[in-house]
Amino acid sequence: MTQVSVVTLPHFKDLKLPAYATKGAAGLDLVAAIDTPVEILPGKRALIPTGLQIAVPPGFEAQVRPRSGLALNNGLTVLNSPGTIDSDYRGEVKIILANLGDEPMNILRGTRIAQMVFCPVETIKWRHVTELEGTDRGAGGFGSTGTKG
Repeated sequence: MTQVSVVTLPHFKDLKLPAYATKGAAGLDLVAAIDTPVEILPGKRALIPTGLQIAVPPGFEAQVRPRSGLALNNGLTVLNSPGTIDSDYRGEVKIILANLGDEPMNILRGTRIAQMVFCPVETIKWRHVTELEGTDRGAGGFGSTGTKG
């Protein structure tokens, strides 16, 4: 199991660290570390603080993703999903929430607003060539797979 260093900021007071809801869960629930409710009107967005600073280990990224229940039931999503937290970022984790639903959504202190998944990443080095290796698909565009029988 990989350890991740975390700092809790003053506005995180009395909240619980992100945790896996079940043994098989991939994501840790992130909560809103706000003192007053934030209303997100339909078609609008808000930046919600989590009160956490984390040190993502080298070779990993932390992805911020929507919670399926909020998305289905309220139309609330993480706007830049998946958001990436790089291993060299040390600022507060904040979530860009967008209301794609028909009703205003009130975010309260401690509301589970997103989930965070840690994923390995590979860095690359470009190799300039004059031609790419061929594939069965070739240069077929969007929607081109599975359309030829």
